[in-house]
Amino acid sequence: MTSSIAIVGAGLGGLTLARVLHVHGIPATVYEAEASPDARAQGGMLDIHRENGQVALKAAGVFDEFLSLIHPGGQATRGFDKDGRLLFDQPDDGTGGRPEVPRGGLRRVLIESLPAGSIRWGHKLVSVSPLGGGRHVLTFDDGSTATTDLLVGADGAWSKVRRLLSDARPAYVGISFVETYLHDADVRHAASAQAVGGGAFFALAPGKGILAHREPDAVLHTYVALSKPESWLAGIDFDDATLALAAVAKEFDDWAPPLKALVTGSDTAPVPRPIHALPSEHRWPRIPGVTLIGDAAHLMMPSGEGANLAMYDGAELGKALAARPDDVEAALLAYETALFPRSAVAATEAKALSELMFGGGTPGSLVDMFARHAEAPAA
Repeated sequence: MTSSIAIVGAGLGGLTLARVLHVHGIPATVYEAEASPDARAQGGMLDIHRENGQVALKAAGVFDEFLSLIHPGGQATRGFDKDGRLLFDQPDDGTGGRPEVPRGGLRRVLIESLPAGSIRWGHKLVSVSPLGGGRHVLTFDDGSTATTDLLVGADGAWSKVRRLLSDARPAYVGISFVETYLHDADVRHAASAQAVGGGAFFALAPGKGILAHREPDAVLHTYVALSKPESWLAGIDFDDATLALAAVAKEFDDWAPPLKALVTGSDTAPVPRPIHALPSEHRWPRIPGVTLIGDAAHLMMPSGEGANLAMYDGAELGKALAARPDDVEAALLAYETALFPRSAVAATEAKALSELMFGGGTPGSLVDMFARHAEAPAA
């Protein structure tokens, strides 16, 4: 394959694609808006699923490095009601197939697996223009340009590359998250740390919830979930951390103190995360020389699948291009033909999970689902 390949976005999906192409001897250039690999924090823990994320990492040849990142005990799950009653407690016995790793560590593994110079840091895409014949010119915010024969949008929720293919735009789904962190939790926040346990934690009531995870070094990473109009979140001044935390905590006034403390005890300023999604059946016509992976292709409600699907997309696209080195359009068609139904199923399941978590039947509805899954291996 002699065509030039440009990947916009150095997230897990774009990096996996670049690495799989490299494994097959196909060069590609990744363009990333961030100035360096360490320009910002890379989020918390990821559970990497055996059926997709781990498949992608094997295709990328970095599975052993992934294994070295696993956080012991991270697959444990505990569930509570708002009064602090323990409803579900599943320890991590190492057989769950979804080990937890730090997102930043996994990203670093993929970055370091690529040849020097493969990633162009500090290249924020401003616009893309088609040149005909499947070729495109990319313009970046520093005024530089690049021309490519194959363009892959791995540029996330608000993808600029998507505009070449689809008029779809992410829409607010009616739920907002607020992100908090508690540090040195076993000492400074002992009751909350005991409630969270060694892995994932949820405490739910209709329309709201507190979701947390233990990270290395005794950090509790929390997402407060609220079914609120987008205007509610916009009405909170998040520049004032104290007032913002108070406004969010007020929604949990009658919750058990160790649960509420996951909000009020935050050691960092709270970060608002309004949740958006593309239509579940999002797809586009085959347009020469361009395609999408990850959230650019199928942004959906949080379900634990986002990073896994992005990496799987990248691996599948890379393998399709390697299998058809002389017919890029055939490779893109094969990739998209499999992508569309796969992502539609995942998006539909993500919606259903959100209803289980925040609908009128919670927390019992989610506890029942966990119990069924826990019994499945024995069945």
